[in-house]
Amino acid sequence: MLPVTNNNIIKIDLDKECLTKTEERYIKLLKEQIFWLNRNDEKLYDRSKKLYDKYMNGTLNKNIEKRCCNFKLLEEKCFEYNKTSL
Repeated sequence: MLPVTNNNIIKIDLDKECLTKTEERYIKLLKEQIFWLNRNDEKLYDRSKKLYDKYMNGTLNKNIEKRCCNFKLLEEKCFEYNKTSL
């Protein structure tokens, strides 16, 4: 999970005509990922929200916490980035 705002999102046209085999494979991969994400969006949201909440309130298992990003720091840096890039 990484914090982003709408200003950080770049839309990609997945229906464009591919010029190379590499582009074609990449577009196919993106479409497969979107399909999976759309089928699992609720489960993914629930699990990520649970992880985030436990991390932020300090109740996350320490072994898992070691592998997590520092969400608070990432949110601060995202805010700083968006503030300076406007």
